[in-house]
Amino acid sequence: MPWNLNDYPTSMKNLNEVKKKKAIDIANAMVDEGYEEGRAIPIAIEQAKEWYENASKDEIDDYRKHGKPTQRSKEGKKYDSNPERIKEAEEVVIHEDGWAVKSSGSDRATEVFDKKDEAIKRAREIAENKGTSLTIYKQDGSVQDEQSFNN
Repeated sequence: MPWNLNDYPTSMKNLNEVKKKKAIDIANAMVDEGYEEGRAIPIAIEQAKEWYENASKDEIDDYRKHGKPTQRSKEGKKYDSNPERIKEAEEVVIHEDGWAVKSSGSDRATEVFDKKDEAIKRAREIAENKGTSLTIYKQDGSVQDEQSFNN
């Protein structure tokens, strides 16, 4: 069953709004990837709590305003509720606060890092998990490297 803010596991009921949204998003993605619900839920809750503890106030506020949990399809197919994001490649681009990781079709950064190598490492993880590709850009906007992780 796909979870959302109106219908979620009871173990998430005591989480604040932002942690709950993040936990639902993580749990839905994990189940789509093949995890059993009983295993995905506690992992998602812990990861959401860890994200919340490590996120800046701006990241938390941004997720509160713009984050919406993805929903699994009723058929259990991967990411049917947001297929355009799962198919998009990842990019590492210069950002006013360092180096950003973002989906190729997105204007907003998924994460921002002080160091480019940290951004590349995270973008590579995401691209590998999604089975897409990674494009790394130089400061001047030209392409530095392209990597493919097609499954």
